Amino acid sequence: MYGTALALAAGALVGAGGGGIGGGGGSAAALTPPVGFTADELPTWQTNGIVHALAEADGTVFVGGTFSTIRPPGAASGTQETPVDNFVALDAATGEPVECDLRFTVGSGTATVRALEVSPDGRTLYVGGTFGSVNGVGASSVAAFDLPGCTRKNFPVAANSMVSSFAVSEDRVYLGGNFTQINSTARSRFAAVTPEGTLTSWVANADEVGKAVELSPDGSRVYLGGDFFTVNGADSHALAVVRADTGSVVRTYPLGFIERTSTVQDIAVDATGFYTGNEGTGSGVFDGRIALNHSDLNERWRDTCLGATQAVEVYQEVLYSGHHAHDCSSMGEFPNQERYHLLAQSVHDPKLLGWFPNTNDGLGEALGPRVLQAALDHPTDGRDFLWVGGGFTTVNGQPQWGLTRFANRPDTGNPSMTEVYASSHTPGQIEVNWRPSIDLDDHLLTYRVYRDGAATPIHIREAESVPWRRPQQTFVDTAVSPGATHSYRITATDGAGNTSALSTPVSATVASGTQPYVQAVRADNPLLYWRYDETWGNLVTDASANNRANGVHRNGPQRGVTPGAVPGPGAAGVGYDGASTYTYSDRSYAGLTRFTVETWFKTTTTRGGKLIGLGNRTLQPSTVRDNNLYMLNDGRLSFGVYDTALRTITSGGTARYNDGRWHHVVASVGANGMRLYVDGTQVASNTSVTQVRDRTGWWRTGGDSTAGLASRPASDFFDGQLDETAVYGAQLSAARVTAHYQAASQPVDTVTRLAPVADTYVNAAAVSANYGTHQNLAVRGTPGYESYLRFQLPTAPSGTVLKSAALRVRVTTDPVAGSVDDFTVVPVTGSWTETGTTYSSRPALGTGVLGTLSAPEEVGGTYTVPLTVATVRGSLGGQLNVALVSEGDDSLWLYARESSAEANRPQLLLTFGAP
Repeated sequence: MYGTALALAAGALVGAGGGGIGGGGGSAAALTPPVGFTADELPTWQTNGIVHALAEADGTVFVGGTFSTIRPPGAASGTQETPVDNFVALDAATGEPVECDLRFTVGSGTATVRALEVSPDGRTLYVGGTFGSVNGVGASSVAAFDLPGCTRKNFPVAANSMVSSFAVSEDRVYLGGNFTQINSTARSRFAAVTPEGTLTSWVANADEVGKAVELSPDGSRVYLGGDFFTVNGADSHALAVVRADTGSVVRTYPLGFIERTSTVQDIAVDATGFYTGNEGTGSGVFDGRIALNHSDLNERWRDTCLGATQAVEVYQEVLYSGHHAHDCSSMGEFPNQERYHLLAQSVHDPKLLGWFPNTNDGLGEALGPRVLQAALDHPTDGRDFLWVGGGFTTVNGQPQWGLTRFANRPDTGNPSMTEVYASSHTPGQIEVNWRPSIDLDDHLLTYRVYRDGAATPIHIREAESVPWRRPQQTFVDTAVSPGATHSYRITATDGAGNTSALSTPVSATVASGTQPYVQAVRADNPLLYWRYDETWGNLVTDASANNRANGVHRNGPQRGVTPGAVPGPGAAGVGYDGASTYTYSDRSYAGLTRFTVETWFKTTTTRGGKLIGLGNRTLQPSTVRDNNLYMLNDGRLSFGVYDTALRTITSGGTARYNDGRWHHVVASVGANGMRLYVDGTQVASNTSVTQVRDRTGWWRTGGDSTAGLASRPASDFFDGQLDETAVYGAQLSAARVTAHYQAASQPVDTVTRLAPVADTYVNAAAVSANYGTHQNLAVRGTPGYESYLRFQLPTAPSGTVLKSAALRVRVTTDPVAGSVDDFTVVPVTGSWTETGTTYSSRPALGTGVLGTLSAPEEVGGTYTVPLTVATVRGSLGGQLNVALVSEGDDSLWLYARESSAEANRPQLLLTFGAP
């Protein structure tokens, strides 16, 4: 039946690792331990319906469910279809059909295959479900087949309703389902027969549906799962352990161990324990996984994710699970958001591991994956595979129905490109911050930081990340000079050597002085401090000493809005649209019973909106909210918290703050009660509320639900701009609030960058030659080259003085451009012109040294030379003429002002600040 289908089969998967500076190829098998399967989906034949059951023998995967056709990978629904009836056999390594032509049908209603199991010797396939015939020959929801060959065995077992699970030993076949009779003899939901089909005396009657049956490794016990509340009359809900020889109860799990409205959908077993996948309906349910020990039958751990677990499978001490998990906040993982359908956990610990391939909800009950099956040591391929079946119609965002699979090697997926931002708040330092990349099967990645286009990284580190938790990484570059500008790019590499693309370059100028407002905020040790100076992307860097509480922009707010609230280099704010844009913290917070929130805002809205608050969700409107600072429709401000009830204070008087000007607002709770300050002045208070309830949540700025708040504004979202947002784990005093507000008006050092108005060099070996139009400058002692640069200097801005000066140059990319010699910057005292100066007419030079360029040997490297401030200060408002000279014999080649790339050209950096 598969001749045509095989001809249409997709080819082998071709994978390649990503390139990039510092990265290797992508053919290695390494994954972040203990994850054993990659997240790279492999080409697999598809079904047109739901897959409910999988089993494997000798490299063949047997697939059962409710479907009538199969088609090749990549084929759209309704195309290239091959008819089947609820069953197909596929090669575990290729995903293509193999010979095993079994058709399961029923006279009326819908036939379905719900259970598949292979005997321990690999020679018998057992099939259960709801069907009345196999290949036209009668059957009552149970059948057995010889392997290989798939010929029908004499297995005279008949169930009067669905069979949904099997467990098989050498001498018993255990069945679970919704039947109440086997071979016309009463057996309620569970039964055991011999391999020849004879009903045994084993009895484990349950009052409701049996869904899972598994044997302990020693064969002495049977683990039962389902919807039931009693087994053999004993109180045991959804899970029970019975003897393998008689069915008598060994261990019960009374109601409460698993919630009343929750069931056990699947059970997996390894050498140390057994693991349940649980589904619940309604509120207050249990949807996660439980690990239990064989030794004492007690719980080892449980997770409390919400999202109906349908399938579990163990491979190399990792529990893989299929579900539609949407909220794992109760165990410190992601809050309620878009669904994850496949997860992995160590059998020793419920913490989620870094394995995140994904499907969609798909068909039927929109459950996504329904069954998992490991296929180990393929006889010709040699790899291990994890097969996933269900009702999904996409895998990793691409169309794929019913089936997919993952291998233990190779790992070919590249990490995502890293998002980077650089800034300088402290003299002599540049902070390079980045949001870690995402790799769907590697949560531990290696990051390499490159400066100024160099091929060798200046910093390497490892960092963990998962899609919902990507803690900010920070590298402080101290090998820089005040006033210098440097650019940075970063790559991320996984354990297999797959490397992301280089990040978009970012640059920063080294601060020459302090920034008063930043100093004031940092002095009070904020938990997070968002300055919003980024001009693109979704990263909001944390400028606090914690340097971990980065934010994430959502739905595209406007970045880099100028002017910002607080002056300074690169100062900017963020603009929200009042409809959907907002920012959330990457990490959650708890224990804030006393705290302070602070931000600057500017708006003309008449619809109000939330400025900042703590919510229980990041990607959806929060259902639980607290610590809310928001604007009313009329432009007043309110601060609302909960202790035993909602407590709100609102700014009084006639002041309205929707006037299109920047305002500073601080709200706090502590020993001094609730306090609300605007522009350094207290505008509302409630001294009776000194602490609030402890809630776990994520900080959000720009918008979240305002349901239940006093004088609820017309808009949940803020239409306006925010800047300089900070959260503190204590109440700021009135004096500190005033100090912050006043610091915003103190002078801030500013850097002026000047390009040369003229530059040239001279050559002792060509005394009459002029090089004024060349794109390069040259310097050498013997034989002599000298380079000259002229800058037109401004006067110092009012109220400031020149605090530092530096010359920035870049070595060309010619292989011999760098030099191991030192070069000095000296004043030019004679006259010269760019187009007329030659070696024979070169200008006179001063005797004082303004600065020294030490061994600029890196090809393409950028170097900054601090200059004597007094000399440069004396030239303000006029011209500064300098020369680069040397006494050595190793030549240096630099880019001139004529270079086509602006970043290559020389610059004079002048830092002005308060006296």
